[in-house]
Amino acid sequence: MPTARARVRAEITGEIADAARRQLAEVGAAALSLRAVARELGMASSAVYRYVPSRDDLLTRLIIDGYDALGAAAEGADDPAAAPRDRWLAVCRAVRAWALAHPHEYALLYGSPVPGYTAPRDTVPAAARVGVVLGRILGDAARAGVLPEGSGERDPALVSDETAAVLGGSHPAIDEDVRVRALLTWSSLFGVISFELFGHFTGSVADHDRWFDRAVGELAGTLGL
Repeated sequence: MPTARARVRAEITGEIADAARRQLAEVGAAALSLRAVARELGMASSAVYRYVPSRDDLLTRLIIDGYDALGAAAEGADDPAAAPRDRWLAVCRAVRAWALAHPHEYALLYGSPVPGYTAPRDTVPAAARVGVVLGRILGDAARAGVLPEGSGERDPALVSDETAAVLGGSHPAIDEDVRVRALLTWSSLFGVISFELFGHFTGSVADHDRWFDRAVGELAGTLGL
């Protein structure tokens, strides 16, 4: 059980993160300031630095929290008992719903890079959570015989071993062509959501719900689901 000091530290760190998320909505990630966060919380800047060493550490915390929340939404939407295509559509809808409900956090994850900040490797496991869910659906579809048997070819110079493991793992029906399509559909999902969220479909799409369902259905077809 955490000590009283640890609980207090976790509570204050959480309050700092919440205030920083409000800053994202007001001024954007590039203008995020620990001093502004301290002012909002009525704390001295020096006190905030005892919990968060730098602005970059705070950004990393927000990024990991955002990816984890998005990953949890995707995981919660996946029903392993359902058909692979239905699972795919449900997860994609959950990812979009989270993005629409948390636009500023989504922009931090998939919008413009923050000048002067480079995300550390610590963010990778959280960032991969949605891909892991989609890869699990693909792997289950292959094992269920939904996908046609492939060539089994492997080109490690094209898709990394780490990514190949996420995208369904090893199975005769998952060759390099399937991995390329899987990576394409994964990235396309976020492209479709980003276009909607950042206003790039204005004047092009009349019914965003129907458009999204049609788009991710086409992506599922690309995978063979």
